[in-house]
Amino acid sequence: MSAALDLHTAAAARAIDRHAIDALGIAGTVLMERAGAAAFVLLRERWPQARRIGVACGTGNNGGDGYVLARLARQAGLDPVLLATGDPGAGEARAAAAAWASAGGACTAAEAALDSGLPAVDVWVDALLGIGLSRPPDDGLARLIQAIGRSGRPVLALDVPSGVDADSGHAPGAALQADATISFITAKRGLFSGRGRLLSGRRHLDRLDVPGDAFAGHPPAAVAMGRRALVDALPARAAGSHKGDHGRVLCVGGDSGLGGAIALCAEAALRSGAGLVSVATRPAHVAAVLARRPEVMARGVEDGEALEAALQAADVLALGPGLGRSEWSRALWRAALATGLPVVLDADALNLLAESAQALPASCVLTPHPGEAARLLDDSVAAVESDRFGAAAALASRYSATVVLKGPGTLVASEGRATRVIDAGNPGMATGGMGDVLTGVVASLLAQGHAPFEAGWVGALLHAAAADRAAGTAPRGLLPSDLMAPLRTLANPEAG
Repeated sequence: MSAALDLHTAAAARAIDRHAIDALGIAGTVLMERAGAAAFVLLRERWPQARRIGVACGTGNNGGDGYVLARLARQAGLDPVLLATGDPGAGEARAAAAAWASAGGACTAAEAALDSGLPAVDVWVDALLGIGLSRPPDDGLARLIQAIGRSGRPVLALDVPSGVDADSGHAPGAALQADATISFITAKRGLFSGRGRLLSGRRHLDRLDVPGDAFAGHPPAAVAMGRRALVDALPARAAGSHKGDHGRVLCVGGDSGLGGAIALCAEAALRSGAGLVSVATRPAHVAAVLARRPEVMARGVEDGEALEAALQAADVLALGPGLGRSEWSRALWRAALATGLPVVLDADALNLLAESAQALPASCVLTPHPGEAARLLDDSVAAVESDRFGAAAALASRYSATVVLKGPGTLVASEGRATRVIDAGNPGMATGGMGDVLTGVVASLLAQGHAPFEAGWVGALLHAAAADRAAGTAPRGLLPSDLMAPLRTLANPEAG
């Protein structure tokens, strides 16, 4: 994808489509023809050997796109098999169905096909719901979705995989796992985070030659950030710079038995470009931290009072990796927040925040996973995952902070800003310690002069891109420490 891609809600997508028709004079049938043609081109590119094409059509305009694709497949000498859940309801879709019938195409009722067994095909085209999902699919539609999923055949979804909410990415009932999804005119927000990201497969966008004027007055609901965005976000370092120009980060954490977390955080801060990095941890962990990374200035502290000297020498705090929830942990947590220094909170620093009414500094970044987010919102993990965009926005508002909500398609939210969606990352990141690395990266960028919102999304993107480079094609077994070398490379995008 491009460095940044605007994402829209279903309502905005409908408004843009309507503007193109009413104000710009592009007939709805023309847009439908373009959509079906774009999808057919992608199908041939992805599955060039496919001959028998199953097309499952709903009753709306998404189904109309499917009728167009089926007609084009028939004209190309392929063998399309079209299943319909009912008669088309919209004018453009009815016209597309009539054109399919005029070209000699047959239509089988989906219910009858389910009773007799779905036909054997090479590829399924999902043209059932598109952006029209407003509730879990009803029983009949759920049966069809599940049957297509069980077929073992690849699936091309038109606009949005059926069963996925185009706005939130939530799948409240049966949902199709697509191998590829082609969206039309606008990129849909729900395909870039949570289950929507996982179910959409490889995402494609075709603007259908709709001019930019159609988007006026419809700002994006979010912006997806790809790795190339790092080029502008991380300019080359000035030739005459010195360590004092790039900030002093103090990493606070590492209760008994948890020293590795704070060591990972500190090394990540260094590899991301901080000028000076210190660690305040349990005395028993100091030797191990120094052995791993002698560039870190490590000191053992027994209580909040002993932390004062280290706090006075810091510009930015990374608070939480391995912090624990002991009395020692709470004393350091209170002392750190009392300074008012810019701070990145992670792990148990977030859990302690959820238990307390502690005020936060003005420049603050929270980096919760869904479980921590649920505790901060006094809600359930299921509620957070059902609307990740809403949860991130609620956290940003409640705590007046930048929020990095981790997960597939990490979200970075701040009041008054379009949420950033991190379009990078892989399943190998699901291992202990990855969040500690992220905390160090974000704190490093804060120390180097980035505002909290920019530090949040640039740090999350840098972290995810480094994980992708480290994992390659083998994500299983990826370790947080594997990110250190690619972090350094990607933090210098003009060179890497």
